[in-house]
Amino acid sequence: MRSLLKSGFICIALAPLAGMQAHAGGVQGNTSDSLATVIIAGNTTAQIGLADSANQGMITAAQLENRPLGRTAELLEAVPGMIVTQHSGDGKANQYYLRGFNLDHGTDFSSSVLGMPVNMPSHAHGQGYSDLNFLIPELIHTIRYKKGTYYAEEGDFSAAGAAAFDYKRSLKQGLASVEFGQNRYRRALLANSINTGPGILLAGLDVSGQDGPWNTPENFKRINALLSYSWTSNKDDFRLAAMAMQASWRSTDQIPQRALNAGLLDRFGSIDPTDGGKTARYSLSMNWKRQLDGGNIKANAYLIRSHLDLHSNFTYALDDTENGDQFRQTEQRTVFGWDGERQWTHQLAGFDSETSVGMQFRADRLSPVGLYSTRAQQLMSTTREDQVKQSSAALYISNTTVWQPWLRTVAGLRADRYSFDVNSNLAANSGKLNAHIFSPKMSLIFSLNKDTEVYANWGQGFHSNDARGTTQTADPKTGLKTDADGNPVTRASPLVKATGKELGVRLNGLVNNLQTSLSLWQLDLASELLFTGDAGTTEASRPSRRTGIEIANYYTASQDLIIDADFAISRTRFRDHDVAGQYVPGSIERTASIGITMNHDKWSGGLRLRYFGGRPLIEDNSVRSAASTLVNAKLAYAINKNVKLTAEVLNLLNRQVSDVDYYYASRLPGEAAAVNDIHSHPAEPRALRVALTLNF
Repeated sequence: MRSLLKSGFICIALAPLAGMQAHAGGVQGNTSDSLATVIIAGNTTAQIGLADSANQGMITAAQLENRPLGRTAELLEAVPGMIVTQHSGDGKANQYYLRGFNLDHGTDFSSSVLGMPVNMPSHAHGQGYSDLNFLIPELIHTIRYKKGTYYAEEGDFSAAGAAAFDYKRSLKQGLASVEFGQNRYRRALLANSINTGPGILLAGLDVSGQDGPWNTPENFKRINALLSYSWTSNKDDFRLAAMAMQASWRSTDQIPQRALNAGLLDRFGSIDPTDGGKTARYSLSMNWKRQLDGGNIKANAYLIRSHLDLHSNFTYALDDTENGDQFRQTEQRTVFGWDGERQWTHQLAGFDSETSVGMQFRADRLSPVGLYSTRAQQLMSTTREDQVKQSSAALYISNTTVWQPWLRTVAGLRADRYSFDVNSNLAANSGKLNAHIFSPKMSLIFSLNKDTEVYANWGQGFHSNDARGTTQTADPKTGLKTDADGNPVTRASPLVKATGKELGVRLNGLVNNLQTSLSLWQLDLASELLFTGDAGTTEASRPSRRTGIEIANYYTASQDLIIDADFAISRTRFRDHDVAGQYVPGSIERTASIGITMNHDKWSGGLRLRYFGGRPLIEDNSVRSAASTLVNAKLAYAINKNVKLTAEVLNLLNRQVSDVDYYYASRLPGEAAAVNDIHSHPAEPRALRVALTLNF
């Protein structure tokens, strides 16, 4: 902890160099009829946003416009401290890192779009799987983010944080764009909005594909569509939206370092060229909000249908020297749910106060979710196949009270109840289970002056475990009541508690037009539960503690030039004393992001540097991944008011670094025995993309 504090003071010294991301606010003092929400996007005002923590924010469409973007999910890298990578094909969910976590494909970071949850529990490829490929970046209106366990409205998967995506309701002009780049990259976008009836109809179609630099062409193909209708009538605001996404690809998965050293493969080679997948997602959603005297009421409802069919081979010939270790993960899922909230302002013991009461419900039906052994995508055997019914319901209450002009509190309580029902092909792994958890929250906010605000936050949250793990009593591969080491197969805890605490400050005006936020945080997890996708088992890992320092800056150097700089340092350790070691494999330790955005006359663009620090890959820290630094650039020229030419260069310095590193045992074809090795997926080499955009 002492080393973290020392590093934090170094970061503070660097704070005046740049400025912070947009901040989302909370309740403002000295109000009568309404407790207002103040939102600061960039440097639109010199007043500090009165948020509930130092780590809330809002990223606007204008801030996203000039960000170079290699993959859709890299939109989340606008969240300070977030790293987005990929270890396989572009059609599947990305790998996320934040606050000392290797979040895998989404566990412990919650994402939503128009009120619909993105994280998928009990998913075939990993708990909390968050595939953002269905987003159309140009139509994003805002991304609101929160970090920590301090918000009563946030539930499952949000221990590290949460992000909510909102789409635009209309476009000033129609948008048509074509884009081409190296490695057969191509993309076409068409979007427009029209006034029809009492509201606005917005439609968008996005078609893209590429082969990538891989020796086995990726043949990635994706199509996205959005159709929404929104209207405002008197005090009501209403929106209906339909989305659809389909994608298919060939995967080049991570490869072992020894194969590179021996010259068996180059950086872009693959061991099993038949890996790949296809996926689809379709959804309908409704959002409604009504303004009432002294408050409002809002409700959302959604229906999602999704599919994944994925073939992977990470260990090559470790288990089956003759046919190889390729496995298929597949699921068919239907999700339906709703949530509602009533918020009102009132007096509490004579003080201005605001209370919100909310209810949330979600049901997932998987029929089935399966794991199979395959060779060249041909079925060989079934490891496990399950019919899963999982439901959750939540009730929460949150109160904000302004006790003095310099002090307000936010107190909340959340109650969640889960129901798991698993019907497995192996009877010993079938069963039903109910579980519940309570999560209290408390924040103190001190407004020292108009330019300084201090936050003290504490709260509990949780993540759910894969439903199959809560009922398992036998190894799905062998049918035995013991695992490969002879230990009894035990059921995993369904809900895992997280406890977070944080001290933070927001500062405005360390230098003119500079906004800064700084936080010191800690997060304890009762257990890091892991779903082992290729084995079909859920393992209860050890309790852990994460501590860290984060600093975010947003500096408006001039009307045409904005600089942002974010730094994060984390320390992650297991809290027990296992002889294996105290380090959590894959846990992120240091990140930095520095960006420059320019708009001048007909020119606009952005330059971004991303530092992804080294990580321990094994519990005793004897094997580590290397750090990496990538620079991306974007430059646009407006030929006239309706035509724009854009050039984007990804990995500008052409750095040969890893996107993802793992350490585990594998066996190459022809090897006599298993070998523990680093397995890596490379960052893609420098690539140029050029787009022509027409407004009509």
